[in-house]
Amino acid sequence: MKFKSVFISLFIPFGIFAQNIQNNPNSNHGNKFEQLGTILPTPNVYRTASGAPGQGYWQNRADYEITAYLDEDKRNLKGSETVTYYNNSPDDLDYLWLQLDENEQSSINNAGYHDSSFIPKQTTTERLKVTDLPEKNNGYGVNLEKVTDASGKPLKYVVNKTMMRIDLPKVLKKGEKFVFKIDWNYNIPNRMTMGGRGGYEYFPEDGNDLYTITQWFPRMCVYSDFKGWQINQFTGRGEFALVFGNYKVTMNVPADHIVASTGVGKNFEQVLTPAQLQRWKQAQTANEPLEIVTLEEAKKAEKNKSKQRKTWVFEAENVRDFAWTSSRKFVWDAMKVVIPENNNQVMAMSLYPKEAYNLYRKFSTKAVAHTIKTYSEFTVPYPYPVAQSVEAANGMEYPMICFNYGRTEKDGTYSEGIKNGMIGVIIHEVGHNFFPMIINSDERQWSWMDEGLNTFLEYLTEEKWDNKFPSRRGPAHTIVDYMRLPKDQLEPIMVNSENIIHFGPNAYAKPATGLNILRETIMGRELFDEAFKTYSKRWAFKHPEPADFFRTMNDASGGFYGTDAVDISIDKVTVATPDFDAAPKSREISYTVEKPLQNDFEDISKIRNRNDKNIEFYTDKDKSTQDFYWRYNRGMEKVDDTKKYSMKVDNMEKVSSKDKAQLQNVMAYQIDFSNKGGLVMPIILEFTFEDGTKLTDKSSAQIWRKNEQKVSKTYYFDKKLKSIQLDPMRETADIDTSNNFWGEIPAPASKFEVFKQKSEAAARGAAQGQVNPMQAAGKKN
Repeated sequence: MKFKSVFISLFIPFGIFAQNIQNNPNSNHGNKFEQLGTILPTPNVYRTASGAPGQGYWQNRADYEITAYLDEDKRNLKGSETVTYYNNSPDDLDYLWLQLDENEQSSINNAGYHDSSFIPKQTTTERLKVTDLPEKNNGYGVNLEKVTDASGKPLKYVVNKTMMRIDLPKVLKKGEKFVFKIDWNYNIPNRMTMGGRGGYEYFPEDGNDLYTITQWFPRMCVYSDFKGWQINQFTGRGEFALVFGNYKVTMNVPADHIVASTGVGKNFEQVLTPAQLQRWKQAQTANEPLEIVTLEEAKKAEKNKSKQRKTWVFEAENVRDFAWTSSRKFVWDAMKVVIPENNNQVMAMSLYPKEAYNLYRKFSTKAVAHTIKTYSEFTVPYPYPVAQSVEAANGMEYPMICFNYGRTEKDGTYSEGIKNGMIGVIIHEVGHNFFPMIINSDERQWSWMDEGLNTFLEYLTEEKWDNKFPSRRGPAHTIVDYMRLPKDQLEPIMVNSENIIHFGPNAYAKPATGLNILRETIMGRELFDEAFKTYSKRWAFKHPEPADFFRTMNDASGGFYGTDAVDISIDKVTVATPDFDAAPKSREISYTVEKPLQNDFEDISKIRNRNDKNIEFYTDKDKSTQDFYWRYNRGMEKVDDTKKYSMKVDNMEKVSSKDKAQLQNVMAYQIDFSNKGGLVMPIILEFTFEDGTKLTDKSSAQIWRKNEQKVSKTYYFDKKLKSIQLDPMRETADIDTSNNFWGEIPAPASKFEVFKQKSEAAARGAAQGQVNPMQAAGKKN
C-alpha cells in the first residue's frame, strides 16, 4: 500500500514514537528515516508482519455475575461476584491474577510508586490524611471477605498491593474454564478531596451524595501472547488492561436513587414510576433529548430522602469493564440515534444534577450522539445499545458510560469556556468507547495508544461539531510551544504511562498532532483514513500492541542501555513546622463578559472541512445556542477583556481546634537525595527518634522516573527525629556509604572500618582522575 513508505518520514523526525538512537556524531546519517522494523517483535502466528491478527491469535475471556449493596449512611459498598474465566491460550495456567484497584486509596496497600514531595508553604488536615505517617491505616482499600471455588471451598490467594493472585487447585488447561467467587467490601472515598476515579461527591446545600462506582470489583488481569500476565500496579495514572466478557449486575440502592451503568436496564418496570417508564418508552423514538426523570422530580427527591431500597438489574455483552452511578440528584434525558454503518439504534443519554442543568440539558446528549456517529465513520460502527454521559465534576470513561464535568454558576449562567470545555470532554470520554473499550489496547503500559489516538479523533469530531471549535490538541500550531522546550524536557511517546513527565503533551497532544499532520500534509485524507480504519477493524474487540499499529500504518520504535553503578546520597534535610492556620479558605476567580469564544486561526483542517460539501457542522443545525455567555478565566485561551470582575469561592476545609491540638507536635522533614552513581534503586530509610524508637520506610525505584538525578521526600512525624540512615541493611550495593547518613552518625565498628571506607572512596576518586589514593587515605579529618 502506498501509505507504508511515508508513515515513518513523519513520525521519526517529529520524535512522536521514536526514542533517541545513539549514532556516530561525525556521520551525516542521523537515522531520521531509518526503517526500524528490526526493533519490533518478530512476527508470529499470533501477530503478523502486516499488522493483522495471525491465524493463531487468541485471547482469554471472563464473565461476571455481581451483586452490589450501596450503604449510603456508611458510604460503604458491599459486593459478591461469581467469575467464569476461560483459558483460550495454548498455556497451562497454575494461577490467576486480578486487579484490586480500590487499594490505590489505601495507605498500606497502594502501589508504592512514590513521587518527589516538598514542604508546602501551607497545608491542610486533608493533605496530611493523604500523605499520612508511615504504617498508619487510613481505612480505605478492598476488604476481602471470602474467596472460594464454585462449590464454596476456600482458595489460596495472595494480595500484592493493587494486585491479587489466586492459586488454582489444579492446572487450568487450554479450552477449560474455572469458576470462582469473591465477597468483598470497601469504604467509598470522597473523590473530591482524596482524588481518584471513583467515589462520592457530597453536596452540602442539599445534603446528598453523587456516587461514581468505578474500578469497584476484583477484575481479571489480561493474560496475553506478548506479555503473559499484565500485573503492573495501579498508581492512578496508567489506566487499565482488561479482558472482554459478559456481565449481569444487580445494585441494591436507596429507593429514590436513579442508577445508570454499563449495559441495558432489565427491570425498569420495577424501579421507575409509571410516568418515568412511559417517558422511557417515548424516548426510544425521540429525535431530541426527552427527560425521563425531570428536574422537578430530582429536586423533590433531594428533599425527601427515602429509607426504602430498590434493586436495579443491568446486563452487558462483550465489554471489558463495568461501571455505574447512583444518586437521587439525577435528571435523566435520552434520545435515539441511528448508526448508518450498521443500522444500530443506540440510546444516547445523559444524567446530571440540577447544578449542571442549563448546560447538560442543551448539549450533553446531542454531543453523545454526534460523537458515536462521527467515530463510527472513522473507525468501526458503534456496536453497543447505549452511550451515556454523566455529570460528575470530572472526566473518566468506561464501556457505554462516562463521567464528565459541566456545571453552571448558581444563577444558571455559564462561560463560553466552560461550555466548550464540557463539549470537548464529553466528546473525548464518549470517544473512549472506541479507544480502548473496543480497540482494546493496554493502557497500563502505553497511554498513547489510548489517549493519543482518541485525542486525534476527538479533534476530528470537534471540527465536525463546529468549524470554529477552539480545539486545544490536534492542530499543528497548538503544539509549537511545547516542542520549543529544551531537548532535555522532551520525551518520546514510547514511554511507560507511569514514567511520563509532561503527561498531557506527551500522551495526548503529540500523537494527535502527528496523526493529523500525517492525514493532512503527508498522506492525504483518503489514504490515511483507509489505513486508520483498517487498523480499527483488525483490532476491534482484540488486544493490539504498538507493533500492530505501526505495522498497519508502518513502523517506528527505539531503546537504550546503560552500565551505571549505585550511589544514592542524602544531600540535605530541611526541618519545618507545618503552618495549618495559613491554609487558604477560599480562592479568587476572575471573569469577563465577552462574545462566544472561537478559534479564528484558519488552519488547513478548518478550510478543507468548510469547503467539503459533504460535511454538515452540528452547530449549523442549532444556531440558537450561539449567543452571549459569561466566561471565567479558568485556564482557557486569552482573549481581549471588555469588563473584569472577581469573586471568592470557598474550597478549603477549615482546620478544627481539635485537629490543631493533635497536630501541634508534628514536624515536617524534607529529605533531598541525588543519584551520583546513575543506577536507580529503591530508597530505603531507617529513622531513629530521640526516644530511641526506630521506623523503616521504603520508596520504590519508580520515585526516580521523572528525574533520574535528584528527588525529594517529605515525612511528617509527631516526635523529634535524631538521625536518618539510607540503606541500613546495605541491600542496594551502594558503592559509597559515607553519604548515607543525617543527624547523629553512629560510630563505626573499628578504626580499620574507617580506614577501609576512606581507602575505597579515595580509590574511586583516583579512578576519576582525582587525588592519589594513598595520599587521600592518609589524610586526617
